[in-house]
Amino acid sequence: MPPYQPSSDWQFDVPTSGSKQLPPAARSFESLAHQGYGFEAAIADLIDNSIDAGARNVVVSFLRDTGERGGRDRLVGLLVVDDGGGMDEEGLDTAMTVGGRAAYADGALGRFGAGLKAASLSHADSLTVVSRTRRSPSAGRRWLTAHARADFTCDIVDAVYCQNLVDRYDGVIGWHGTIVRWDEIRAFETITAGQTDRYLNDAIERLETHLGLYLHRFLAREGFNVDIVVEDVHTREELDHRGVEPIDPFGYRVPGRAGYPRTYAAPVEGVGEVTLTAHVWPPKSPLVAFRGIGPLAERQGFYLYRNDRLVQAGGWNDTRSPEGHLALARISVDLPPEPNDVFALTVKKDGVQVTPAFARGLERARVPGTDHTFAEYVREAAETYREAAKRNTEVKRAAVVPPGKGIDPKVKRTLRDELPQLEGDDPVSFVWGRVDSPELLFTVDHKERLVVLNKDYRNAFNGGRRGGSNDAPVLKSLLYLMLNEIFQKERVRAVQTDKVALWNSVLVTAVRAELARAED
Repeated sequence: MPPYQPSSDWQFDVPTSGSKQLPPAARSFESLAHQGYGFEAAIADLIDNSIDAGARNVVVSFLRDTGERGGRDRLVGLLVVDDGGGMDEEGLDTAMTVGGRAAYADGALGRFGAGLKAASLSHADSLTVVSRTRRSPSAGRRWLTAHARADFTCDIVDAVYCQNLVDRYDGVIGWHGTIVRWDEIRAFETITAGQTDRYLNDAIERLETHLGLYLHRFLAREGFNVDIVVEDVHTREELDHRGVEPIDPFGYRVPGRAGYPRTYAAPVEGVGEVTLTAHVWPPKSPLVAFRGIGPLAERQGFYLYRNDRLVQAGGWNDTRSPEGHLALARISVDLPPEPNDVFALTVKKDGVQVTPAFARGLERARVPGTDHTFAEYVREAAETYREAAKRNTEVKRAAVVPPGKGIDPKVKRTLRDELPQLEGDDPVSFVWGRVDSPELLFTVDHKERLVVLNKDYRNAFNGGRRGGSNDAPVLKSLLYLMLNEIFQKERVRAVQTDKVALWNSVLVTAVRAELARAED
């Protein structure tokens, strides 16, 4: 290389005199662990890896020490278990290396090679990954933030423990799969005595909603399931079990305006033609997919997908400001699969940065073969909202105490769609337990917001099958509707006590009649 010669001309290429390697300092792990991942986004990122690995079943398990063996009731860890293809030793080393994955398959959800580490270490001081493939035995690696900050030392997990952990979850993992384990989770350490149930219910509700929304296209497919469970770390008993249901942000029954949805083509410089599918939600919709996924001002606008994974749920990307009368406007956009300079995905996959080229494309967007512009769509969505605001014919249903543990997730979703929830109220939960009298089908613990069902009658509702925590959906739904008013009272009065006695008398008689029919 010839030596640099000073010149008065502008140097279009910066001259160099050699090169040297500057590997990242171990302290870079601190910045990795402070990427600002929310809890729900972090779990979603782990499930992205499961989807890329071909998993059909993913279980998110909160590990709980109930304190029955001494100590206090607390959460001790979290696992994400899948039945994907798994990883061998070399694959584990690559997965645990920051930016270690050099290439992704077409259609993969992973992109930067940092999600597993950044998502996990944003919440836990210990990350363990145990995996097995069809052709290789169980193996594991562990990052401790204290070691990583010192010298990038990653631990090799004992092989016997790896196999034992895989065996523990053989209901999910068969010949292959992966377990991501979080320990020393910082949020779990902040839970005060007696608040574990409240924390779990709030955390699982938020996680259900986030996963149901951002992974809704995958969850709507046959053969892909995500379950959230709470597991007694000692007995392995499932204390709660919820299947995640898809929440389609375009899942209305009837559009809010005739002629919609409409598909627009936007010519975007540097990308080409981008397809926009514009929707107008029905005004005043009670559906969770409309009202239950966040403030309406934040959920209007663009819903951007990358390889069928939602990566932005609302927002106008600086093309306009959110406005109350645009609450019904939602636009679905599938990002171009190939890398480009217009759409930049954030590392956390919770938003997309766009260049002004996108705004210029919107100005020229048309329904193909017509003169109908995207600007007209925005105007018509606003008109629909304003016209509905003038009408006052909406029937308002009374708000209810929200449904909690023990109610099937599909039923719970319908209840939330159909009935407004009392914000901040503890939910009503159902459990099977011992009830003192055979003349009672259920008892009510008003203070704890709990309905205890007489376990002696459980078989009558499960047809001899082993029941799970969300079994007997018809019985629980009816009792939830019947008892909700009682749970809204500050104290139970004589008239409510008499109603409970009446319902018990009739229902126990009905259950016995049903059992007698089954014996004939």
